Amino acid sequence: MCTHELPLSTLVLALVLCLPAAYAAGPNLGQPVNSADIAAWDTSVMPDGTGLPAGSGTSVQGALVYAAKCAACHGANGQGGISSALLGGGPITSINAAEKTVGNFWPYATTLFDYIRRAMPWQEPKSLTSDEVYALTAYVLVLNQLIGENDVMSATTLPKVRMPNRDGFIIRFPNKL
Repeated sequence: MCTHELPLSTLVLALVLCLPAAYAAGPNLGQPVNSADIAAWDTSVMPDGTGLPAGSGTSVQGALVYAAKCAACHGANGQGGISSALLGGGPITSINAAEKTVGNFWPYATTLFDYIRRAMPWQEPKSLTSDEVYALTAYVLVLNQLIGENDVMSATTLPKVRMPNRDGFIIRFPNKL
C-alpha cells in the first residue's frame, strides 16, 4: 500500500479549491485608493485652463516669492543663473535649449503655471501654494512683457494670455483634439 498517494491527492484537491478564493482576495498589498486621494495627485492643467485651481496672484506678489525661492537658480529678474533664463530670447534659430525661453518658446501661459506647480522649486517640488504659483506665473509673464504689471492671474485670466509662440507648434495628431 502506498501511503503518499492519499496526502498528495488531498493537497492537490485543497489547492484546487482554495486558489480561486486566494486570487479573488488579492495580494493584500497597500490599501484601496479613493477619489480624494486621486484628486490630490491629479494636477494636470490643460491649455484651455481646465484643471486650474482656485486662487490668484499678481506680479508684485510674485516678485517676493521669486526673490525668496527662485532667484538663487534663475538669477536676478529671471536673467539666468545656474538654471535657465526665464525671459528674453529672440527668434529660435536652432534646437539649442538655451535659446528657448518662456517668452519665445512656451505656447501657453497655463503650461507655465503647470510646470511651476509641479516642478518648482527644484529642491522642494509641489511645495508652493496655488496663490504663489499664480503670482510667480504673473511675475514671469511681466518679465517677458506679456501682461501688465497690475494684471491679476487666476483660473479665469491666465488662459486668456496669448503667448507669442502659441501657433509655433505642429499638432501631430490634429484629429485627436
